[in-house]
Amino acid sequence: QVQLVESGGGMVQAGGSLRLSCAASGRTFSPYAMGWFRQAPGKAQEFVAGISWSAGVTSYSDSVKGRFTVSRDNAKNTVYLQMNSLKPEDAAVYYCAARGNYDSWYDSWGQGTQVTVSS
Repeated sequence: QVQLVESGGGMVQAGGSLRLSCAASGRTFSPYAMGWFRQAPGKAQEFVAGISWSAGVTSYSDSVKGRFTVSRDNAKNTVYLQMNSLKPEDAAVYYCAARGNYDSWYDSWGQGTQVTVSS
C-alpha cells in the first residue's frame, strides 16, 4: 500500500511562487509515473503535470506549461511541483498521485494541499 503526503501549499500573491512536495512511503515504491492534479471549488479535477518515475519524462497541461516544473528524487521517493508566476486561477487543492503501471490510471492519491493565490 502506497501512502502519499503532500506539503508546501499556502497563500501567495499573484506572480509569486510555491513548491509542493509529495513524499511516498510503502513497502516497495516503484510507480510507472507520478502526477499532480488540482481541483478548484465547483470545477472538475484537472491534470496538472506528470513525470515518469524511471526516465523522468514530463508532461504538462497547457494551462501551466512554461510556469510549472515537475521533478522527482527517486532516492527520497519524493516528487515536486515548482509553481512560478502563479495566477488566481491556479488556486485549488493540489493532489499528487501514483500510477502503478503503464496501462493503468493513477490509483494512489494523497490528501491534498491547498494553494491560494491572491490578486
